[in-house]
Amino acid sequence: MSDETTEHQSDDVTSDVTPQEPAVQEPTPQEPAPQESAEQAPAEHEPAAQHAAPQENGFAALGLRPELLKALDALGYEEPTPIQRETIPYLMAGKDLLGQAATGTGKTAAFALPALQLINGRAASKPVALVLVPTRELAMQVSEAFFRYGNTLGAKCVPVYGGQPIFRQLQALDRGVHIVVGTPGRVIDHIGRGSLNLDGIKMVVLDEADEMLDMGFADDIESILEGIPQPHQTVLFSATMPPRINSIAKRYQTDPVKINVVRGDTKASAGKVRQCAYIVQRNHKPAALGRILDIESPGGALVFCRTRTEVDQLTETMNARGYRAEALHGGMDQAQRDRVMSRLRDGTAELLVATDVAARGLDVDTLTHVVNYDVPSAPESYVHRIGRVGRAGREGVAITLAEPREQRLLANIERLTKQPILIVKVPSIADLRAAQLEQTVASIRESLAAEDLEAYYPVLNALQGEANEKRIALAAIRLFHELAGNVVDETEIPDMTHRMERSRSEGDKFDKGAKGKFDRGDRGDSGPRDPRAKGGTTGFVYISLGRGMGIRPGDLVGAIANETDLVGREIGPIKITEKFSVVGVPDKAVDKVIAALKSTTIKGQKPTVRRYTD
Repeated sequence: MSDETTEHQSDDVTSDVTPQEPAVQEPTPQEPAPQESAEQAPAEHEPAAQHAAPQENGFAALGLRPELLKALDALGYEEPTPIQRETIPYLMAGKDLLGQAATGTGKTAAFALPALQLINGRAASKPVALVLVPTRELAMQVSEAFFRYGNTLGAKCVPVYGGQPIFRQLQALDRGVHIVVGTPGRVIDHIGRGSLNLDGIKMVVLDEADEMLDMGFADDIESILEGIPQPHQTVLFSATMPPRINSIAKRYQTDPVKINVVRGDTKASAGKVRQCAYIVQRNHKPAALGRILDIESPGGALVFCRTRTEVDQLTETMNARGYRAEALHGGMDQAQRDRVMSRLRDGTAELLVATDVAARGLDVDTLTHVVNYDVPSAPESYVHRIGRVGRAGREGVAITLAEPREQRLLANIERLTKQPILIVKVPSIADLRAAQLEQTVASIRESLAAEDLEAYYPVLNALQGEANEKRIALAAIRLFHELAGNVVDETEIPDMTHRMERSRSEGDKFDKGAKGKFDRGDRGDSGPRDPRAKGGTTGFVYISLGRGMGIRPGDLVGAIANETDLVGREIGPIKITEKFSVVGVPDKAVDKVIAALKSTTIKGQKPTVRRYTD
């Protein structure tokens, strides 16, 4: 049984806060940074592109096919991002690659363009490239990127993932395909059915490798890699580099080139994400969220909750407050999820309330704010969540609603990201009213620029006999202000900022070498590395669904994480037999997990759940 809860090493994590990218919207045109690139690639593998003159630093200098250059030109991409300049020459040379890249770096194009280069006039029969991703949303977005970049080549890319009728995927694969993008569980299904032939694979890519391991896909990944004939390229991209990633690299890669653009290239984009936390008691969180969003006026916001029940409740609350809110969680079928994402992208919805099922794979231009309705217990989840904004040079805001007892979790996040989170007081009624009046002033200023104001003289003339023009204007402003939904809350939200006592001084808060109270390094080499060990013993849950019902580790991890406040790192080990499964969770959470799973379904099946004993 494999260990699916390998801990991330804090020394491997960037000081930037934007995580790895699922990216359909890259590469974003930007000026190259050759002075940083030289430090990011190993000297023994220095690509020729690093020594090119600035005017030769475009995509043409990378040796891409004319059809790909034409597609990139049509999309308006002029200069490769640093990750693209670093990796494309190696991948086109056939080398294996291990890349650590944060979100917004253009990673998808970095592997998609070399993969499309492999088509080389081939008819669509056996796929030449296989891309493994952790979520269905990311599978769809990466597939869309392949379509956009390979459109002029006639490239055929098929996404395969759970939640979609498999017969559609079977038909698409049967018609012939160049590229397959899929989640590990569904890829395994197709391999078992004989519908996915791996004999022609020249390149396999593991995108978001750390997340796939966290979701329990390690066994599936290794099974897939072992089934791909040699020789082929193996490419791994990961936001962090836990030991398990290095273990897979050693087993399945040959002399891989190691690229790290996390540390040097994303400082600017990281600085564009404003991070803050509001200290709020749980019963005041819905009102506080509404008040904060009223003042922030986001173009689009993504709010993360721990459970699907909380998602549904908060969505209803925010709709009652006047926001166009939509819910997204694992209890929805694919058609429902697609409709929600469509509404968010076209602006019909302005607020998406979601579980961590949406933490990876979402790339929506309109998102300006990410809100952690609860502080994530795993700091890495925080990094992944806030990476949905501040992408490709755009500014973004990351807001966290923390309870007074959660100061330790905030400190862990600060230590991981090496950046402070500003503690802010929840806006008062007076603050909200002032902000609403400012919004009204801005709206009226905009209206003053309209050319058809004279059309409303009859209204003014009709009222002049009843009041002077100043009073009429004030009455109109009051009416507009109320119709805009600017109704002030009746109750003040208690200020809990004073309860957030910091136990660390500013001088050593982010000192990498300091062994502070919250430093994960203070356990010593002999300390327990399993995060469950810090919370006590591990208990086990029996679930009456097994391999014969199509159950995979990721299904169990996803169901438990979505229905409880546990995160992927707290779930495991997992044993799946033909007829049942046994899942390890913190012993104190066993009863809670049993109660949650009894009221839900897993892959459409109602399980029998009880405490497991030998």
